[in-house]
Amino acid sequence: MTDGRIAVVGASAAGLAAVEALRRGGWTGTLTLIGDEPHLPYDRPPLSKQLLSGDWQADRLGLRTEVQLDTLDLDLRLGTRATALDAATRTVTLADGERLECAGVIVATGVRARTLPGLADVAGVHTLRTLDDALGLQTWLSGAPRRLVVAGNGVLGCEAAAVARELGHEVTLVGRDPLPMHRLVGDGTGTLLAAEHERHGVRMLTGGLEAVETADGHVTGVRLTDGSAPAADTVLLAIGSEPAVDWLRADAALDTADGLRCDEFCAAAPGIYAAGDVARWYHPGHGRHLRIEHRMNATEQAMAAARNLLAELGTTEDERRPFTPVPYFWSDQYGMKLQAYGVLAGADRTETVLLDKEQRQVAALYGRDGLATGVLAAGLPPRQIRGLRAVIATPGPWEEAHAALRTALGAE
Repeated sequence: MTDGRIAVVGASAAGLAAVEALRRGGWTGTLTLIGDEPHLPYDRPPLSKQLLSGDWQADRLGLRTEVQLDTLDLDLRLGTRATALDAATRTVTLADGERLECAGVIVATGVRARTLPGLADVAGVHTLRTLDDALGLQTWLSGAPRRLVVAGNGVLGCEAAAVARELGHEVTLVGRDPLPMHRLVGDGTGTLLAAEHERHGVRMLTGGLEAVETADGHVTGVRLTDGSAPAADTVLLAIGSEPAVDWLRADAALDTADGLRCDEFCAAAPGIYAAGDVARWYHPGHGRHLRIEHRMNATEQAMAAARNLLAELGTTEDERRPFTPVPYFWSDQYGMKLQAYGVLAGADRTETVLLDKEQRQVAALYGRDGLATGVLAAGLPPRQIRGLRAVIATPGPWEEAHAALRTALGAE
């Protein structure tokens, strides 16, 4: 099949990769790209780094120009929200009531930032997920030094705290865990990150966020579960995200617990595929369902979903292939780059090798159920870091991976 309509819902990096792969794969029918933001597809990682610091302008984040998108002959629906999907008929309903009957659908709606109720009209409270979010916070950071409380010490919170501190603001970083990014990186790397933030003057507090304090419609600080109440001129809520699946929940055929559940081919139902942050798919190598909020995974998974959808529709002669990537992510904080391969989250065993404390060089191995599943490094040369990928390209016995890691690091 090469005619009819394929709808890609989500004008994200994943959505863009999907429509490009569909055209390359031979789809000549209508190709609809739906995005609830008014912007052309843009890159999100720089939002909490280069854009927030003011090093980049917004126009540098665009992934394609209008001219480049025109070559795809898209039915482009920006500023348009999808409100429902009937999986049986592959029909997408839009907010204005229009119903799009499709030969196939790829869901790439990503995630939404968590927030707290009652704060929509409070000045000085920010989230950081979209381009408009980042521009709003960047405007504040570009002014005179003031007090910022970052609620949430995961990856996003840590990156934003680092940028704000380098711009001269007084920063308090609040988290439920005593170490930054602890749930992802564990004790060893978390301790290194804590030392780095402290060295740059970030105040770190441990506790849950109980309330945001306000006066005359403006934020004045936060109150934590331990009773402490740091003052603030602005608050960044970096308290996690939720898969954008509300519009899918009316269809009982779709499993939307923690994202859209898919099989190893990224299919949620016949003709319905998902990619990027919203997809929770079965990874045969890890033997479980994963949902990965990393930039590279978004692009790779979108291409795999598009390829498998075309194979199902008979557009190509290819057979569907399982999506079995080696996930990769990075984080930049104070000039220190963290890079990781594999799956770190959910590890029940971690071992950290501190190579050089002064140079902030560290490597760590992560495992689950006796298998090594992920590896992280900071401060190492790019070629050496890339060499670590082979250590966990396929989850294998912990002891074998541990020995390979030490050999790769020259630690033996």
